Amino acid sequence: MSEHRASIRWTQKSGDFRKGTYSREHEWIFDGGVIVPASPSPAVVPKPYSNDAYVDPEEAYVAAIASCHMLTFLHVARLQGVEVISYEDDAVGAMTKNEQGAPWMSSVVLSPRIAYVPGTAPSPDIEERLHHAAHEGCYIANSVKTHISVVPAKAR
Repeated sequence: MSEHRASIRWTQKSGDFRKGTYSREHEWIFDGGVIVPASPSPAVVPKPYSNDAYVDPEEAYVAAIASCHMLTFLHVARLQGVEVISYEDDAVGAMTKNEQGAPWMSSVVLSPRIAYVPGTAPSPDIEERLHHAAHEGCYIANSVKTHISVVPAKAR
């Protein structure tokens, strides 16, 4: 079908690698030329060896799930004649430990706030079906074992 690539670049700039006192700041480089400053979460690697102003893999994982759901929802809504004006989501992922004690993103809760063109807003039941169809069609949701739930927030 298709391939998708990302490049990761890290260079030791300071600190002592052998002692673990080095910065983990790095870059994600995407094919369109976008460079995203990245770092481990301070919840995983303490400051000053991490940078909370940069994107961490856990945040990116949650954002990828939320973005895929939104894009699929917009497509499904359009096919059903539902016109969306805006879509915002404050998604939250929860890290827990699995049966072996290894950390993993066990759940992601999506909280979309959607505004519709007047006269096209779906009923709550239809909106729920649209979210279900979006979840079923989201390739990222189909690729992970994280429990993903949608709890719509009230539209603006």
